[in-house]
Amino acid sequence: MMKENDKTNVMRVLDGRKISYASHMYEPDASMSGEEIASLLGEDADRVFKTLVTQGKSGRYYVFVVPVRAELDLKKAAKAAGEKAVGMIKQKELLPLTGYVHGGCSPVGMKKRFPTFIHETARQYETIFVSAGKVGYQIEISPEDLAGIVECRWADIV
Repeated sequence: MMKENDKTNVMRVLDGRKISYASHMYEPDASMSGEEIASLLGEDADRVFKTLVTQGKSGRYYVFVVPVRAELDLKKAAKAAGEKAVGMIKQKELLPLTGYVHGGCSPVGMKKRFPTFIHETARQYETIFVSAGKVGYQIEISPEDLAGIVECRWADIV
């Protein structure tokens, strides 16, 4: 059982909104891929999603949540965001911008709210996994609940 002080900010946000989720922990390794994390969790990699942060040509930031096996299609992402182009932010920009480190970035509880897009395949599942905001922590949540809390749009972005 997880102790209260083991809870991440993401979990506290969800608890505060009375949104149901399950927390999962694993022993992190810096070189671990999303597919390896899915395997450690004993889950289908198609249900495990990663959170990517981009910047549009306009200078605005966007968050994209995609399956760990997939790659964000930057052209589709730009179209979804209404931008001419988007590009991944530099890793060193992630913490100051979002409050999260690489490998522990969650769409929930960022320092600021950014337009967020979740790949449409998430809707095929009763629950999906996303980072709980700390390396080694994941939450399992209904895609509809996640979409509600981050006020996202569904899009074909891979």
